[in-house]
Amino acid sequence: MPTAASINITDNGHEISKKIYRELKQKLENNGFTVNAQFNREADLTICIGGDGALLRMLEENNFPTKPPVVGINTGHLGFFQELDVKDVDEFIFKYKSDQFVQQIYRTVYADISTEKETIRLKALNEIVFRGAESHMARLNIFIGESFIEKFVGDGISISTPAGSTAYNYALGGPIVDPRLDLLLVTPIAPLNTTAYRSFTSSIVLPPDLAFAAFPEYPLSRKLLITADGKQLNMEGIRKIRAGFNDEPITLLRFKDYDFWRTVKGKLL
Repeated sequence: MPTAASINITDNGHEISKKIYRELKQKLENNGFTVNAQFNREADLTICIGGDGALLRMLEENNFPTKPPVVGINTGHLGFFQELDVKDVDEFIFKYKSDQFVQQIYRTVYADISTEKETIRLKALNEIVFRGAESHMARLNIFIGESFIEKFVGDGISISTPAGSTAYNYALGGPIVDPRLDLLLVTPIAPLNTTAYRSFTSSIVLPPDLAFAAFPEYPLSRKLLITADGKQLNMEGIRKIRAGFNDEPITLLRFKDYDFWRTVKGKLL
């Protein structure tokens, strides 16, 4: 732990989280830490109080910072990313001061969405989802790398990181993936399979050096509802979608006894 470490604290605005914020700030300052009034990229640590949604919003609002590392205190429901329960705060301060932690790297996913006028980039820690707008089916020509795969017809496509494999991807029937693996999951949403249309029905698993691309087939298909970690965007006139791994990951702080599969068993199974 750096001497006189500088720490960011964020919370989700709920009363219980604000109460924990005040108590934590006092305890950190009593232990010689500096607590920043605003998010500081040069800090040594960010503590996020809330649920998984609070952590995802904090990352998005700060453009998925590569530093400082992040640790979460769970005051929400599932709290899959959140390392700590409220009762663990004192233990955490002790372990942080004595360097009893590890840093776990998480790759994020990007999607470049191109229209005739512009290209915008979205980022997510869990997943980016493309759906047909206004209850229309998505009709997309799918490419992996430079290879054409198929004409997909269905509700949409989810593109997920290993971190997001336990989120919407899991609800869609996609596989749970250990976050230490470096791969991307492309999972269909309600694919159409008839004599006229044959869409893939299970997840496609991609290595980190291959990108996913999709081209809407008809003008009506160029209007999509896009969701990046729960944040929604309606876009029209889409010509191309390209998605893959970002080069700059984020870092979560974990206790040395953290075990992903024990978390899966306790939170999901």
